[in-house]
Amino acid sequence: MTEPHQQLLNTKRWVIKIGSALLTRIGEGLDTDRIRWLSAEIAELRRQGKEVVLVTSGSVAAGMQKLGWKRRPHEIHRLQAAASVGQMELVNAYATECGKHGIHTAQILLTHSDLSDRGRHLNARSALQTLLELDILPVVNENDTIATEEIRFGDNDTLAAMTANLVEADVLVILTDQDGLFDSDPRTNPDARMIAASAASNAALDQMAGDSKGELGRGGMTTKLLAARRAARSGAYTVILSGKHPDNLRYLAAGHAVGTLLWPDNKPITARQQWLVGHLIAKGQLVLDDGAVAVLREQGRSLLPVGVTHVEGKFTRGELVICRDVNGKEIARGLANYNADEAHLIKGKPSSEIESILGYVGEPELIHRDNLVLTS
Repeated sequence: MTEPHQQLLNTKRWVIKIGSALLTRIGEGLDTDRIRWLSAEIAELRRQGKEVVLVTSGSVAAGMQKLGWKRRPHEIHRLQAAASVGQMELVNAYATECGKHGIHTAQILLTHSDLSDRGRHLNARSALQTLLELDILPVVNENDTIATEEIRFGDNDTLAAMTANLVEADVLVILTDQDGLFDSDPRTNPDARMIAASAASNAALDQMAGDSKGELGRGGMTTKLLAARRAARSGAYTVILSGKHPDNLRYLAAGHAVGTLLWPDNKPITARQQWLVGHLIAKGQLVLDDGAVAVLREQGRSLLPVGVTHVEGKFTRGELVICRDVNGKEIARGLANYNADEAHLIKGKPSSEIESILGYVGEPELIHRDNLVLTS
């Protein structure tokens, strides 16, 4: 055992994500053998006292098989059709195999809009918490049947990380077809070295992750790394782990050095801040001068109009905007107190002039510190 992996010994709440590449045999539908052993592994983790939430892909791939399609379609309506057909088979497979271990399952289908709306976000959180209290295994998937391009998570790695934030998980496990994260692609470089453990924020990992992805899945190692960083915001460890070896999950729970462990190295942020930073669809951008960037980073204060040099996008009061420095680097995200037209008029001006410019004053801040979270 190695020290980083031993950190997992006393963890309680795990989110486990498994993707299409593992769950399906191309042209043959769901891999029922893998669902069978995954269900057995989850049962073992639960016997050890761990709470488990499963995030699963596979509905589109399963639907493709039922419909006789050999290639994943690009049209959203055909993806939705495949998902609606395949979801039935996927859920039934989990219910059947988990039921053999006395585990009751519950299906949770989410879209981005479910989590970007504060009220629905809290409802989803309460539902998941209640299921865990009732000792039921939540099975989470993106609601591909009704999702549109504007509200898609884009990959279930992101969905898994957001779920980890939502339930305040201790560990996010991303099961993949690789043993872990390598310093180069092991499929093309036989000398590639696996990274055993690292801080999630380590910038050197970005180049290692690359952007390769499979035929059925949408996420490559890059999305897994981004998911680890998102999960780290609520203090969760992430392990990128091979899902081809049936005993890996119990080895991991025992503290053995399997997979790549990415630990959170920044202070966890509050649930409200997680919700703010978890928005994937920002409505606009604000470019800040160096002084405003320093104030946000070093003093934790609100963003005033005087520190804004440029306003982009069309947003209304209360919508999410991204704050960037003059070089384009994202600094923070927050909820605007003024709409885009108003923000354009008051940018670069002291707060004392807001009323004379707009004819009224709502708040002296463009973004209040309670509605703002640093992202770098």
